[in-house]
Formats: sequence, C-alpha cells, structure tokens
Amino acid sequence: MDPIDNLMELIEGKSKPKSKKEKRKWREIEQYKERLELERELEFYDGSLEHLLEEEY
Repeated sequence: MDPIDNLMELIEGKSKPKSKKEKRKWREIEQYKERLELERELEFYDGSLEHLLEEEY
C-alpha cells in the first residue's frame, strides 16, 4: 500500500494512525487544512472591508 492510499484511508476514517509519526503527519495535515480555510476567510473579509471603506470616502 502506498502513502497516498494510507492517507486516503485516514481521511475516509477506515483506519486510525498507528504510530507517532503517522499521528504527527495527521495533525500536520489538519493544521494545514485549517490554515488554508483561515486564509480563505481572511481574503473574503479583507475584500469586503476594503469595499466598505471605499464606499465611505
């Protein structure tokens, strides 16, 4: 089984991380996904705030 298959099984919940290394990788993946989501939200709000500032002046 290659690493991509292992990752897909973890994402789908078919198996749980067995080693500390796998658990650490899973946490890193979750942190990366959270950071991407936050960046998307910041981009959304940044654009809307700039629009509001432009309307006031």
